[in-house]
Amino acid sequence: PPAVYTNSSMTLRSSTAAKGGPQPNKLQSSTSSSCDPALRPIIRRRARSLPTSPDRRKWAAVPCQVPGCQSRMNRVRFADALGLELTEVKVFQTGEDPSIPLHVLSRLSINSDLWYSSLDLEFTMQCLVPDFQQPADCMDFSSRLQEQQVCLERVTSSDLGLSGTIQVRNVAFEKQVSVRYTFNQWKSLHEVCAHWHSSIPEKNGQDQVDVFTFFLPVPPFLLQLCSVVQFAARYQVNGQEYWDNNRGKNYSLTCRAHPLKMPRECEESWIHFI
Repeated sequence: PPAVYTNSSMTLRSSTAAKGGPQPNKLQSSTSSSCDPALRPIIRRRARSLPTSPDRRKWAAVPCQVPGCQSRMNRVRFADALGLELTEVKVFQTGEDPSIPLHVLSRLSINSDLWYSSLDLEFTMQCLVPDFQQPADCMDFSSRLQEQQVCLERVTSSDLGLSGTIQVRNVAFEKQVSVRYTFNQWKSLHEVCAHWHSSIPEKNGQDQVDVFTFFLPVPPFLLQLCSVVQFAARYQVNGQEYWDNNRGKNYSLTCRAHPLKMPRECEESWIHFI
C-alpha cells in the first residue's frame, strides 16, 4: 500500500544521514553561498632546542673535517684553581742584585737630591748634540736639494734615539729613502727605512718635494761622553741612487754633558716630567 512505501522511504533517508552520507540540500546551498575563505589547518613546527653541555663538549672534541679549518675550544683556567700560587716572590741573595739601567739610577739619584737638598740643585745631563747646523736653517738648502735630489731637513735627539726628516725631489712615484748610520766610525753599520710623511707642492718653478721621516734607535749605554753617531741619507729612484752625506763629511752627533740648575720650587714639576 502507498502509506507503507512512503514510511520505508523516509526511514531509508534518515539512516543514510546518520551514517555520514551526503548532507541535505538546504545545508549544501548555505555553505556554497558564504563569503568566508576556506579554512586551512595551521602547521606549527617545534623549535630545535640547544644541545646540552655534555653534547657540546663531545662535538667540540670532534676535529673539523673542512680543509684548512682549525677549530679549537678556548678555555680559561686560573692558577689557584690548579693549586698554584697567584704571586711569585723572588728572593735575591748576596751577589745576585738585579741589574738596574743607568738612566733609571740617574733619575733616582736626582729625586733623592731634590728631596734632601735645601738649595738649588745643579746636575748634568748627557745628550747627543749635532755637530752641524740644521740644513733647513741654511741659506743653500733649496740649492742642495736640487743638486743632490735628497737632503736632510732636520734632526732631533731624545733618550730613545734620533728623529729626523728628509726631503727628496719627486722624480717618480716609486721611491725608497733610508738612513745608514754607525756608532763606531763605520767599522759596522746599520740602515733603517724612512717613511713617507707629506708632500710639498711645486713653487717658484721647483718640482714637487716629498718629506720622509726616520728614527734611529740609540742604546742608552752609548750615551756616554764623547760617543759619536754618524749617518747619511740614501735615495733610490728610477734605478738611480743619490746620497746626502753632508758634503762628504757625514752628519755626526756627539754626546755631551750639559749642566742644569733646578730651583727648589720646581721639585714637583721635575718629578712629573721624568
